[in-house]
Parts: sequence; C-alpha cells; structure tokens
Amino acid sequence: MNLLVPADPAPFTVINANGSSPFLLTGDHAGLAIPSALGDLGVGPADWSRHIAIDIGVRDMGLELARLLDAPFIFQNYSRLVIDCNRDPARDDAIPASSDGTDIGGNQGLTEIDRLARVTSIHAPYHSGISEMISARLAAGQETILLALHSFTPILDEMRRPWSVGVLHAAGRIDFAICLLDALRRLPIKVGDNAPYAMDETDYSMPFHALSNDLRYAEIEVRQDLISQGEGQSFWAARLRDAMEEAWQRLT
Repeated sequence: MNLLVPADPAPFTVINANGSSPFLLTGDHAGLAIPSALGDLGVGPADWSRHIAIDIGVRDMGLELARLLDAPFIFQNYSRLVIDCNRDPARDDAIPASSDGTDIGGNQGLTEIDRLARVTSIHAPYHSGISEMISARLAAGQETILLALHSFTPILDEMRRPWSVGVLHAAGRIDFAICLLDALRRLPIKVGDNAPYAMDETDYSMPFHALSNDLRYAEIEVRQDLISQGEGQSFWAARLRDAMEEAWQRLT
C-alpha cells in the first residue's frame, strides 16, 4: 500500500552518491515533510519547528559535511512524527502518539493497515536505499564507515544538557567512534561519550546496517542551538570533518 502520491516528496534523498570518501553519512530525522494524505497530523505550527518533528540543523550541516568530505549523504525527507526511521517499525514509538508533551492526534488509533502504509512507503525504502549503497560500496572494495548524523535539544524534561556534541556507540567495530571521541575531546567543548543518549535497544539504523555488515560506525549528536543557523552548520561541519579525518588517520 503506497501512502505517497506523485506530488509528495520521495522518501529519501541521496547527495554525492559516488563520493570517494570512506564515510557514508545518514540523516534518519533530517526531513520535515508530511504525506499530503495525512494533513498536519493534528499538530500545530509551533510544534513543527521543535525537536519532536525534526533533528534541527542536521540536513544542512550534513550537506556541507558531505561536500567537505566528498562523502555520500542519504537522508530521510519525512518528519519523524510520520514515522521514526531510527526505530524498529514494529515498535509503538516508531509512530509516536505523543512526544515531549505534545499529543500527535493523527498518530492515535491507527490500524495495522495505517501503520503498514507508513512503513512500506517511507521507512522501508529509506533503509533499502542505505542497504543498496552499502552493498555497492562493499562490492567495489570501498572502505565504508557509517556515520549517522543527529541533533539534540539543549533542554529536555527541564534538564539542561551541557554537551556540545556526543558520540554514540555500542557493540561491533567501535574503534573509529573511540578515535573520534579522542579527537573531539581535544577541542574546548564538552563531549558526551554515549551522551546525551546511549545507543541501546531503541536504535535501529546502526544495528541494522553497521553491525550486520561489520562496519566501523558512529552516531553523532550535535546540540541543536549550535547548528540551528547556517553559520553554525558550516562551523560544525568543518569541525566534524577535521575530527573525522584525524580519527580515520589514526586507524590507517
């Protein structure tokens, strides 16, 4: 069942597909589109500019980082309120009924057919796109380090989050993530090691793509107030580029 009509955006966008870099960038929550069939999901305009709907700043930071690295960047075009592409689609929170105090009316009382339409139209094509890109790179003998770009709100549940950037990792080949942490810690900023989030059973993308293919990887979280504007996005793209290249040099 296809939820999307021709006037709707494609499920995902790929930039610089043939980039020569060992890095493959992804953006699970980079988009803000809504399928026309779903209206506004019962969510007011103010909430569509919040972190509950999008990883603020990630799309444009990722575009600049892809340019600086000559890396492919594949990112989701639809809001995480439509379906969260960093969740197993079988989980209830893949299509949240509420998020950080906001009820998502259009996500309440869904049938299994409703949920399946979002999975097959958006979630599955996005992850198939990533899988195909990884398979093509591996078949060509191209080194691939999977880097998931995210951003986090400075305050959550009335608690201030002091980190400028966090690097998330869990099982598998974490050597690049550890080297990236070391490179970032040499900067005059507070760096989170599995903070403000830990990579756990809620994460889908990295276990599905990096662990299953035995890839080096890292999930990178940048605080949203630092990349909400173009100047900050360019600054952090350059800062991450330098740290990523330093980390990779230590492993080669």
